[in-house]
Amino acid sequence: MRQLIIQVPRGNGEAVIKIAKSHNGTNLSWFEASADEPIDVAIVHVSNQKVGKFLEQLQDLPKVHITLIPTGVMALQPPASEAPQQVLDVEERSPIEILLSGLQSVGSWRGFLGYAALAGFVVWIGLYTNTSYLLVAAMLIAPFAGPAMNTAIATVWGDRQLLKRSILRYFVALAVTIITTWLLSLILRQEIPTTLMVESSQVSAVAVILPLAAGAAGALNLVQSQRSSLVSGAATGMLVAASLAPPAGIVGMASAVGRWDMVISGLFLLFLQLCGINLSASLVFRMFGLSAQETRYQRGKKQVFFGALIITVIALAGLLTWQFINSPNLQRSSLAQRANSEVQKTVEKVGLAKLVESNVRFTRSNIQDQDTLLSVIYVQRQPEVTASNQEIRDRLTQSIQTRLLQQDFQVTPLVDVNVLETPNTRQ
Repeated sequence: MRQLIIQVPRGNGEAVIKIAKSHNGTNLSWFEASADEPIDVAIVHVSNQKVGKFLEQLQDLPKVHITLIPTGVMALQPPASEAPQQVLDVEERSPIEILLSGLQSVGSWRGFLGYAALAGFVVWIGLYTNTSYLLVAAMLIAPFAGPAMNTAIATVWGDRQLLKRSILRYFVALAVTIITTWLLSLILRQEIPTTLMVESSQVSAVAVILPLAAGAAGALNLVQSQRSSLVSGAATGMLVAASLAPPAGIVGMASAVGRWDMVISGLFLLFLQLCGINLSASLVFRMFGLSAQETRYQRGKKQVFFGALIITVIALAGLLTWQFINSPNLQRSSLAQRANSEVQKTVEKVGLAKLVESNVRFTRSNIQDQDTLLSVIYVQRQPEVTASNQEIRDRLTQSIQTRLLQQDFQVTPLVDVNVLETPNTRQ
């Protein structure tokens, strides 16, 4: 339920109340007042979904001034016994509210850029000190969610102007965060990437799922009424920023230390996130009825909607194609998991020892023309096996390397097998 305060010239208050009643408005009232000229002031309460249609009809009145209170209200009516049922009547926000809130959020630049710079400081500290919880803190203050969601709103409404401003704010925020981390790495003379940088820069083959989920969650949060939302806006905003803050920090820091392979991975993730978020959020907004035809807001064009959506799909398809033809650079996280599975199968197949633990990962070493996949494996010899530890090590090393090469991972597998013995065996 939304409360609206409408000011109209004297004699039009009754018309406002009549329009509100046609939209099942409740707790209606109007009274005479004076400003620069005699006016009528009406206070009405209408359901969220009927705000847009109500505003459209009000536009036919002369010199109408509307104050829309964007928070939910509880309009209770007697008898008191029906109050619990009345407060359960919660609907999604009206399309016009979502649009106006998006337009309002693109106004301030100073605070927006300040948060982008602060996010750069925090993400740099987290990546530099290998402190993962600081990355979470950076996600909370990074202002990337707003521009990303406004891009989706502009896409659905077909608003070219809002689309340009949202994309501009998105890339300006990313640029500020990247430049901040780049300067910090240069000033403090960082020379090599940290372990957390290497881990965060490795792209998974299913990386596109995160921005798709983030975009849908962000859109659902904006559509839901404040009182009906089960998840806070901060949580969904952090989900969007989770796909953007660490890659932005990695791009800046990797540029400072000359690791251009990590820069490419970070930039790939940033563009992938924008396309994925825009696609899923636009579809969710469309499902809830957002379109240029839903209001008298004149800047929306149908052709802009279809054009922006087609460009988004083409860009997303192009990025995914590039990802899968650039193995292993943009699939390292997934390939490491697959390789670990192959290692375990090979150890079991050879049968000389039981697997204790295997750790398969891409290293941070920058050896030219070589993608190094390091496998550190701990095994326990089988009681009935008479081969020496060295023979077991050599046999497993050769078998694992052969297996990984046969899988065409396009890597250089380096294998370190450690044969462990139980206390009884040592005696």
